[in-house]
Amino acid sequence: MQPGPLNLITDIAGLRVGNAHYDSLKSGTTVLVGDAPFVASVAVQGGAPGTRETDLLAPDKSAPGVDALVLSGGSAFGLAAAQGVMDALHEAGRGFPVLSARVPLVPAAILFDLLNGGDKAWGANPYPALGRAALNSADIDFEIGSAGAGTGAQTAQHRGGLGSTSLVLADGVTVGALVAVNPLGSVTTPSGRHFWAASAEFGDEFGGLGPDPARGWQSPPESRKLEAMMRAGGTTGPATGAGSNTTIAIVATDAALTKAQCHRVAVAAHDGIARAIQPAHTPMDGDLVFSAATGAVMLRAPDLQLAEIGHAASLCLARAIARAVWAATPAPRDTLPTLREAL
Repeated sequence: MQPGPLNLITDIAGLRVGNAHYDSLKSGTTVLVGDAPFVASVAVQGGAPGTRETDLLAPDKSAPGVDALVLSGGSAFGLAAAQGVMDALHEAGRGFPVLSARVPLVPAAILFDLLNGGDKAWGANPYPALGRAALNSADIDFEIGSAGAGTGAQTAQHRGGLGSTSLVLADGVTVGALVAVNPLGSVTTPSGRHFWAASAEFGDEFGGLGPDPARGWQSPPESRKLEAMMRAGGTTGPATGAGSNTTIAIVATDAALTKAQCHRVAVAAHDGIARAIQPAHTPMDGDLVFSAATGAVMLRAPDLQLAEIGHAASLCLARAIARAVWAATPAPRDTLPTLREAL
């Protein structure tokens, strides 16, 4: 396995990614769109998800594919980003045919970034416009770090962000990941100088900091995020953080997969979250992974190849999480430093 030419999810032919954000808002939206509809499924492992149209991704549901997937900040307000994407796709003639009608299918997931120092005193909900803008900017090359859905994301210790990676397997199948990193947990070891995902790194894609030299079990560091959110929200007293976190991701492949096989890949990809974030999948995180397949490459040994695709998806996702945090950049009114500032 080796990363693809861009080391982005768009190394999979036919997929494009677009970002949009408002600096003052400290929030944004990311859209993955296909040149044609693609097969998709989802697996939710966190206890506090926020989603739109994910039920139709179950293997027993009738929708054969989707037109786009949306990752957004804004908590429940951010689900409206999918409406902006849906409207723009409808205007372009895209959508699932129902007799003479066409209905674009745009599942979405959101993260909580309402207490990160940004101005959230909006009048009209800004996320439909952000969704439309993200779709309009979609391309094979796109920004990671403090961009799109990762603009206002935070981890337990540092600013979060948007990350992406890819792998080309020995059989020619390409796998990629796209993730907005906003967990309760930490992506770095207690020293703050090494990623939990260090063993999965290719080259210096997230700084080449290497594994933590400390031996044995290390308890995750205490969260600075909850305290920062309490200060931003003018709150005192116990901080539960309920529903105030989430790592949301998309893993994709050019293999020809069924919805059931896509679901298995999404389940396997969650191992990447567990590799890269501690703790992961908590009751206060909405950890969710979409899985997408464009169908360009037919599988010769489906069971064995599916196992390798799932493993590669977990590696891509772990790397993308670390890459998101490494690429984050500082901005005015930040409540947490970037990792590079803290080193």
